[in-house]
Formats: sequence, C-alpha cells, structure tokens
Amino acid sequence: MSPGADTRLILREEELDASVELFVLAQAALWSTAEAALQGHPSGLGRGHYRAAFLLKRRPGIGVHELAQLTGLSKQGASRVLSDLERCGFIEKTPGKGDARRRPALLTAEGRAFESKISERLRGHLAFAYRAGGLEAVAGARRILAAVAGSRLTIAAPDDGEGE
Repeated sequence: MSPGADTRLILREEELDASVELFVLAQAALWSTAEAALQGHPSGLGRGHYRAAFLLKRRPGIGVHELAQLTGLSKQGASRVLSDLERCGFIEKTPGKGDARRRPALLTAEGRAFESKISERLRGHLAFAYRAGGLEAVAGARRILAAVAGSRLTIAAPDDGEGE
C-alpha cells in the first residue's frame, strides 16, 4: 500500500469490475488510435514496436531485459521487437560499457520521428479525455494509473558504469 493511500476506501466487487472494464475499454481505444496512426506506415511495424519506441524515448538505453519487464513481453519477444526496430533503422544498439553482452538501445532520428507521429495522436486522445474529466481529475487519474503501474515505474536502464 502506498504511503498516501486511504485505508478507509473500500470498494465493492461491482465497483472494481466497472473500473476493470473501463481500463480494458480505455486500452482498446488508445491502441485503436495508435493502430490508425501506424496504418500504411512503410515499415509495417505494429503497436508493440511503437510501445518499445515510446519507452526508449522515455528511458533511453534500456535493453531486452528492461523492455521485457516494462511490457510483460518474454525476453524473446522483446528481443524480436528491438531487432525489428534496428532493422528499420529506428534504434541503434551498442555494447554496454560494464557488460558487452548487454546492448542498450537508443532511438535514431528516424526512430524519434516514428515514435512522435503515433505519440502525437495519443496525446490528442488523452488531452481530450483529461479535458472531459476536468482539471481537478487529472492529478487523481495519474495517481491511480501510477498505482496500477506499480514497480514498473522504477525500471530504468542500468547505469552501465558510465558514472565511474
């Protein structure tokens, strides 16, 4: 339980189920927006590739292990997604300084353009939703989403000895 959590808050099963339904429907709506932006993209990449590109923008230098932890993909799945992005010229992987087997990935200019095109659409979708909820709801919505994300928020690229 997080430090600011109200232990008096007790929700009935029906209220929690309604929230799960909203999460499922909201996720479907967001990914439909992403897929519409991806449609016809010459790379032929999908939303899993976009998610990886977005996470690389927010957490530069993550590798297969961190991407798998963040997304719930298997290590093989995360490796395949990063390989596809590298094949398209959207990321560059370099041997890690502390461990040459670790290959941190960084977006290229083309990768940033790919990510930006889809993120722009998603930001518009979320801005509309936040306006509908009202300014006072934004902070609460973000706290709820952060609590749902849990420990995934703390996953970052390893330091890799760069500060040494």
